[in-house]
Amino acid sequence: MNKSLCIALLGLLALAGCKSNEKMAQQNAPLPAFDTEGHRGARGLMPENTIPAMIKAIDLGVTTIEMDCHITKDGKVVVTHDPHLNPAYARTPQGQNITEEESHKYAVYQMDYEQVRAFEMGTKPYDLYPQQQKTKTYIPLLAELVDSVQAYLKENKLPQVFYNIEVKSKEGKDGELHPAPAEFVSRMVEVLQQKEITPYVIIQSFDKRALQELRRQYPQVRASLLVSNKLSVEENLAELGFTPDVYSPNAKLVDAALIKACHDRNIKVIPWTVNSTEDMQRLKVLGVDGIISDYPNLFSQVL
Repeated sequence: MNKSLCIALLGLLALAGCKSNEKMAQQNAPLPAFDTEGHRGARGLMPENTIPAMIKAIDLGVTTIEMDCHITKDGKVVVTHDPHLNPAYARTPQGQNITEEESHKYAVYQMDYEQVRAFEMGTKPYDLYPQQQKTKTYIPLLAELVDSVQAYLKENKLPQVFYNIEVKSKEGKDGELHPAPAEFVSRMVEVLQQKEITPYVIIQSFDKRALQELRRQYPQVRASLLVSNKLSVEENLAELGFTPDVYSPNAKLVDAALIKACHDRNIKVIPWTVNSTEDMQRLKVLGVDGIISDYPNLFSQVL
């Protein structure tokens, strides 16, 4: 093959790659005009981060189901909030309560998924959420949860929901409670790509390293910066190093100035965790673009 032909072919391949990336970016579905998100599914009503919680939120009409992910020892992506089995709501495979001291033996990242799945969720009374329905369940694989949700939507002829998925990593805990962000993010997004739902996905994290990896590896996937600090929008974005699609602060941090700073940059503001109709109304009047709540049943009373 002559040199000119080689150069031409390389150019065509590069152009095809650019068009492919461009196509992937264009595949993102428009975000909801106002985003109603069920926190950990519907934590106030069902066992958090479980398939029943996601189905409950969907039945209540949310536009987005919110959840958290960790990685197991054998590299599986699981839907759970805490790095250890939480004694507040988890029980042993034998149905026994877990003490605070014992919980440190049960790090998700130090167990294979078969071990993690055996723990009992949804049967222990949870004082913080007295309305939570008791139902015996387990920590699901992200892949299984997506399959269950997509099948439920199809069977019931319901509109497609969005998935707001948190990378539960923390600086200083790589290799102990989770893999380094590059591996964590790639394992998660690979599952979502296999399930062909990335146009409806937002990846969120407090860990700016995770979002930086997301932008580096998968620039087409939407990013949401979770915020609990009192730094300004400008300071947080400077540390992040790019403009995310969503700025997701603790609801107590939201004021008109924060919303304007985000909207001036074409960033949506979706605060957490809003559990009263009064707070929902206040935030809606301020101009937020969505709300994350443990009680998605409240949305119909306000919005």
